[in-house]
Amino acid sequence: MSRREDHRLITGQGRYTADWNLAHQLHAVFLRADRAHAEIVRLDAARALARPGVKAVLTGDDTRAAGFKSLPNVVNFPGKDGQKMRTPHHPVLAQGRVRFVGEPVAMIVAAAAAVAEDARDLIEIEYRDLPAVASFDAAIADGAPPLHADVPGNLAFEYESGDEQAVASAFARAKYTSRLTVDSQRLVGNALEPRACLAAFDAASGRYTVHLPLQGVGGMRGQIAAVTGLEKSKIVIVAQDIGGSFGVRGAAYPEYFAVMLAAKQLARPVKWVSTRSETFMSDFQGRALSLTGELALDADGRFLAIRFDDRADLGAYAAAFGPFIATRNLTITMGGVYRIPAMYARTRLAYTNMVPVSAYRGAGRPDIAYAVERLVDYTAHAHGFDPLELRRRNFVPRAAMPYKTPNAGTYDSGDFAAVMDDALQRADWHGFAARRAAAARAGKLRGIGIATYLEAGGGGSAPKDQVAVEFDAAGGMTLFAVTQSSGQGHETIFPQIVAATLGIDAAHVRFHPGPPGTELTGSGTGGSRGALGTGSAFRVLGQKLIELARPHAAARLKVAENELRYSEGRFHAGDRSLGFVELARALAGATPHPLATVAEGSFGATYPNGCHIAEVEIDPETGSASVARYTAVDDLGNVINPTLVAGQVHGGVVQGAGQVFGEHAVYDASSAQLLTGSFLDYFMPRAGWLKDIAVYDHPVPTPMNALGAKGVGESGCSGSLPALVNATIDALRPLGIEHLDMPFTPCRLWDAIRGARSRRLA
Repeated sequence: MSRREDHRLITGQGRYTADWNLAHQLHAVFLRADRAHAEIVRLDAARALARPGVKAVLTGDDTRAAGFKSLPNVVNFPGKDGQKMRTPHHPVLAQGRVRFVGEPVAMIVAAAAAVAEDARDLIEIEYRDLPAVASFDAAIADGAPPLHADVPGNLAFEYESGDEQAVASAFARAKYTSRLTVDSQRLVGNALEPRACLAAFDAASGRYTVHLPLQGVGGMRGQIAAVTGLEKSKIVIVAQDIGGSFGVRGAAYPEYFAVMLAAKQLARPVKWVSTRSETFMSDFQGRALSLTGELALDADGRFLAIRFDDRADLGAYAAAFGPFIATRNLTITMGGVYRIPAMYARTRLAYTNMVPVSAYRGAGRPDIAYAVERLVDYTAHAHGFDPLELRRRNFVPRAAMPYKTPNAGTYDSGDFAAVMDDALQRADWHGFAARRAAAARAGKLRGIGIATYLEAGGGGSAPKDQVAVEFDAAGGMTLFAVTQSSGQGHETIFPQIVAATLGIDAAHVRFHPGPPGTELTGSGTGGSRGALGTGSAFRVLGQKLIELARPHAAARLKVAENELRYSEGRFHAGDRSLGFVELARALAGATPHPLATVAEGSFGATYPNGCHIAEVEIDPETGSASVARYTAVDDLGNVINPTLVAGQVHGGVVQGAGQVFGEHAVYDASSAQLLTGSFLDYFMPRAGWLKDIAVYDHPVPTPMNALGAKGVGESGCSGSLPALVNATIDALRPLGIEHLDMPFTPCRLWDAIRGARSRRLA
């Protein structure tokens, strides 16, 4: 099936949050902190309130009086030596102090957005500036200014995974060891659609209706309930189209609660639409990690142990998924695709005066894949091993599946050696020498890089995934789930799954991203869960529908149920048959429809993996780098729709390339002011970057769900970061350059090349 959504979206018929409007709605804008760390000495909104058309100005005092709790984060497990995470209050609007540039301080509500913007300039605010910290190291340094009274030394949490003593013993007897630090820089998750919120309150029922961009209804409703204290039944979430997510839409943001409060107090709907500038300074950001890895090998190159010392910059608050990413998401796959007997990781998390960090495509998985594959490549070259043979020698063999890692993860399935062999052939690895020589004749440096990555996918917070179906008078089906598409193609893939299970034309099936009257449970789309979680539930639904229809078909064909055979969308009894759609149409007179039902299932996490091979060319005179060739071979389990999978991989690879070659949220070291606050300063990948990209499937089905699928959403990022970096370093290695940190901007590459040449001359 081709994508059903596309015609609506590319012809301007999509409906995003900013497109929703309600009668008599008011408009809100936010006054944001213009400094990174300061006490609020005075805030006077009298002049703003006096302006015609202004209805209210809300501050931290109002949100405190409303009883709003701290915005949540998902870490509820103990850290090293049983310590609990230090989680200071994360307010809806700043209370007494601001801690990052862009933190919301006040909300102005008026009859028109322009009126609210003018009134914002009339608010008088006086600050007492405080010293700011703009890095992990600065935050934990002796004498660093404290950001929160209840977090001594700004250190939020220390977490560990694995066996420290076993690793130390392995390193003591190792023949070879390597150590490498890699930084995964801060990124701004610039989704196409800026954030927005439209909230209405019904006093009679006490129910809020909230329009906002999200990844799943269940998770968003749960976060809103946790902060407001409302019953979940009092929160109605509405969304149709979401213009990109990448994790940054998974969290409930402070602005949503302020808008809800205003809607209740003013008894009118209130709408807020973010600007792109607000995206840069207030949307939760991604990555902000530094990982120091060490690898121990015996004389034959067998891996004995791996350990990591990780540092995570949380930003000003412990937002949503940030602390979880920096702990469990980083450590669950720290062994990659390799059989490593001993593993250990320690992560320290610190607060800084920057935008809080949360999920961003991959949510830690690309970072640890990058660290592992970069370390393996570095080790091979440092100790004279062939990078391919070193990997092959240490792969977890297919016969060992399911494979339990030393730190309690269990890989469900995979054939890492076969996937790499497939990629090497498709990428023409052995023909690279000729391509490098041709590039050299043209004055270019060309390198090749490989990454055999693995990630944990499909985890979810909900105990199960539920889906539902309703029928119309023509026998057509409408499917429902609480997962929300932000470009993945749910309107295509979910009907395709049900139609294939039933053996009918998918034209009879449509999907709606919202539950019917019955409340449904589900985990949304986070962590590549859409197809393997919700999709598997739809597979179960299709199978359930056949059995629900069986007695009705038997009655109409006047045979016993056990005499019926179902195939190709029809019930067969001898030479007679009855189609499923025909039966559904015939049963449409009853209310409710006899086949309307709910199906569910609990589906475990899986481990998508693959081998990505990149070739990068660098112009040494300018430092400009380009991706000359890219080959991705992924084991995503059973593939339902190759077109959608290819699109996901393409997007993930380009997103990874954006980080490798330019994206970086840069803050001033002394003031913690954002220096890359617009597209004039913040680099973004461009269309046409990857002119030569080939995507292939190498499926090893998983037993963990009804489809045998492993998920695809993050594979492009997880494979591209290490593959592109390894390729770039390979291009530079003849100059004596063994490592550089991202991003590989032309300036950084040119400077490294110039320095290497100077050292050679010296």
